[in-house]
Order: sequence, then structure tokens, then C-alpha cells
Amino acid sequence: MAITITTVLAGAAVAGLAAGGYAYAGMWPSSQIFGRAIIAGNDPAEFALTYDDGPNDPYTYQLLDLLARHEVRATFFVIGRFVRQRPEIVRAIRAAGHLVGNHTVTHPVLLFQPPRRVREELAGCNAAIEDAIGEAVRWFRPPHGARRPDVLRCARELGLTPVLWNAMGYDWKATTAERVLANLDRGIAHNRRAERGSNLLLHDGGQAGIGQDRSHSVAATRMLIERSALQKARFVTVDAWNERSSGAENRG
Repeated sequence: MAITITTVLAGAAVAGLAAGGYAYAGMWPSSQIFGRAIIAGNDPAEFALTYDDGPNDPYTYQLLDLLARHEVRATFFVIGRFVRQRPEIVRAIRAAGHLVGNHTVTHPVLLFQPPRRVREELAGCNAAIEDAIGEAVRWFRPPHGARRPDVLRCARELGLTPVLWNAMGYDWKATTAERVLANLDRGIAHNRRAERGSNLLLHDGGQAGIGQDRSHSVAATRMLIERSALQKARFVTVDAWNERSSGAENRG
């Protein structure tokens, strides 16, 4: 049977749609196609501050001081190799009442890693955190949000609940606190229209190594907290949303 140009183009279109669908399912933070992950609750007044890629001296300590002054708790998703270098920072995070989550050992894009490497990254980060703070890890954020069904399954087998986000500061590069806050505001406004809480992704460190400049992230956090009363915002940690969703599932 002769293959027509129309058939070829149709096949290419289907392949493109399939690739696009896979990318959405595996990379878009609000997608639940490959498995459930915590994103946010249904109260638009609730904000969760989450920080990736630490621990990172001095900026993690600066954040801890700022959060303590305002009595705000947050969630820190830490990189295992940095935990091994600076376990005392992770202990300080936990001692201050914040949640500590798994962000893998080396920050790879898990979507493109073989299952054995995925397990090594998650289990190795768990071990580093548990050695530092002496308790089991419950939370996991995949680097770049990249995941497959087996990545999420591996996380759950290791006792981890996946956590994504729905507002991003884009603070991993050199910028200003004002721009970081404007980026967060766009996400917050969208979430409010959708009657959702805001899971705010910021960074206290960087995957390239300890010592990355995150002064703009600290300043943006201060600005956000200081105006929170005007926005009638309440700060929560991601475990609150997990407990509510689990309760709703159990009642159903």
C-alpha cells in the first residue's frame, strides 16, 4: 500500500501530540496524570513557602532568622550532597520547626534517568537527611518537577509523598527581589481566581554548589511576609494540605 504525504503528516502530528502530552504529564507542576502529588489546598488565603536546592550558607541561615522573627514555618527541599557537606544547617532547619524534604542527591532530571538511578538518588538523599536530623523523611520534590509513574512509585515505596508547586519566583538566576515577588504575585493571582491556595517555589541554594547568591530570595520572602496581613494570607506547611486531602479521600 502506498504511503501518502497525508498519512505521513498525520502520523507526525499524532507523534507530536503524544510527545507533548508526555512532556505535560511529566514536567508540568500541576499535572496529576502520572500520579497524585501535593500541590495546594482549596483555601486561597493559604500560602506555603517552599525552598529548593539548599542547604546553602549564608542564605539558609538568613531565611531561618527571618522566618523565626515572623513566626512562619516553611518547607526546605534539600540536595543530598549538600546535606553531607553541611548537616548542621539541616539540623538548624528542623530544630526551628520547619519541614525537611528530599530533593535527590545530585539534582538530575529524573524523567530521563533509569529506574536504578532514580532509586539511588532518592534513597541516598533520604539517608543523608536521616543521618543529619535523626528522623525519617516524608516529603519529596522532584528536581524541575520531572517525574514518571515509576519515579512516583519509587518515592512512595521509600515513604515519601511527592510535592510540586503552583507559583514560582524564578529566583534561581541573578535577579531582584522585586522581580521575584512580581513572579510570585502572578501565580498567586491565578490561584486566587481558581480558588486555590498558593504553593510558592523559591530557592535558598543552587544545584551548582554551596555559596550561590540567594539574597534576592531572602529579600522577596521578607517583602511577601510583611505584606501578608494586607492580603489576608496565612502561612502553612505542605503537610497541612496532605492531611486534608487524605482525610477527604478516607471520607469518600
